[in-house]
Amino acid sequence: MSTAPIAHQIAGTTVTMPVHIRDARCFVAAFTADVGAVTTAIAHTGLSPLRIRPGVTGEGRTLCMLVFVDYIDGDLGPYNEFGVCFLVNPPDGGPASGSFSSLKSLVAGDARALVHHLPVDGEFTLAAGRGIWGFPKTLADFTVNHDAATKRGTVHSDGQLVVDLSVRRGISMPASSASDNVVLHAYSHLDGITRATDWRLTETTGTRTRVGGAKLTLGSGPIADELRALKLSRHALMASSVDHISMTFEEPEVVTSLRST
Repeated sequence: MSTAPIAHQIAGTTVTMPVHIRDARCFVAAFTADVGAVTTAIAHTGLSPLRIRPGVTGEGRTLCMLVFVDYIDGDLGPYNEFGVCFLVNPPDGGPASGSFSSLKSLVAGDARALVHHLPVDGEFTLAAGRGIWGFPKTLADFTVNHDAATKRGTVHSDGQLVVDLSVRRGISMPASSASDNVVLHAYSHLDGITRATDWRLTETTGTRTRVGGAKLTLGSGPIADELRALKLSRHALMASSVDHISMTFEEPEVVTSLRST
């Protein structure tokens, strides 16, 4: 017996699941952040940060990833996106790694990441992201250069700089295809509901990675102020860029709901 695909009505347009992204590119920088500060920032989600190493003081360090994505061809149309993401523990309270080796699980698709902030520059993807997956998308203005050897992106809100991130060229890494079956487990929280969504990477080419190699400048506003409060490492742990990504976004699953009944 066949099952009809799940579909959502977004701004008068039918979006059929899964959503396909046929071509995108990105660059990302990973910084360590204070576990206690991140715990406070994401407490409303019901999730907890994954500690990747102990700290000299405080509760240790977790990972904060800052990423710029250029969606070139996909079911939601072309748009730019900036994400603030944290590695988190399994929501069911399963075993969590307390060692630096947990970074390896991120590459293998075993790690879980909470998408905490997600400014975009498209009205339709804003509506779809919030309405389907509960991603905390907001509108912002972008200036991004993915073509230079040093990638650079800026986000502005109400005419004020929020973040300025640049990533230098790294070492070439092997391409991946659908046969590698890489699945990224993403969490989101919006309007009292925490959801889990699988992102399936079907192809990546032109991946370059390096130790360090990123420069971050914070501006003003809630996102910049919160990033300052996280006590980010002075230097990036690692930086990476990808020239081509194709992937699918699956139907989300509700993890917890804090809505009153």
